[in-house]
Amino acid sequence: MTSPAPLPPSAPLHIVPPSDGIDLAYAERAAARFLAALGVATTGATTDTPGRMARAYAEMLTPRSFDLTTFPNDENYDELVLARAIPVHSVCEHHMLPFLGTAHVGYLPGQRILGLSKLARVVELFARRPQVQERLTIQIADWLHTHLQPRGVGVVIEAEHLCMTLRGVRSGGTHTISSSLLGTMREDPRSRAEFLALTTSGPSTTSGRHG
Repeated sequence: MTSPAPLPPSAPLHIVPPSDGIDLAYAERAAARFLAALGVATTGATTDTPGRMARAYAEMLTPRSFDLTTFPNDENYDELVLARAIPVHSVCEHHMLPFLGTAHVGYLPGQRILGLSKLARVVELFARRPQVQERLTIQIADWLHTHLQPRGVGVVIEAEHLCMTLRGVRSGGTHTISSSLLGTMREDPRSRAEFLALTTSGPSTTSGRHG
């Protein structure tokens, strides 16, 4: 029996996040008016605060371009590939306050494997925009499932939302866990159990989509 022909090399897919353009000068003027409306002076030590606000939000809402580099799975590796504790920094679309935490992203390889740093790049691609955690989790999983075509994908995000910590209920230290499992990671109980055992640590506020 002859071995299957090796897969041809695949050119990296250059990912350029959509951008409607950022007008930092306009954002700085708007920040100054916003602070003035709240009774915050922008003189003396806070003279440059509007500009810093504009640049900070521009950075938080702008993912970086990257190349999605994949390689042939020559060894037919068929076990879980997992990147744990990828930092997540996003902005709640309801209050424009940050939520911070970690993402655990894993997949069961198909014909190709992914450069490990690219898992963190995909997380950033969807995190650096106004978000809700549930949507962010789904978008990461769906995107990897579409572009990498693995046998299964799993994403778990655990984050603290400053809109809960600093305002409203002021429930400091509460973490929200969301999950999305696709393909074999959802359908096979053993794969599902292995992934969740490696990525979830204890009781917390939980939401998730498993399909």
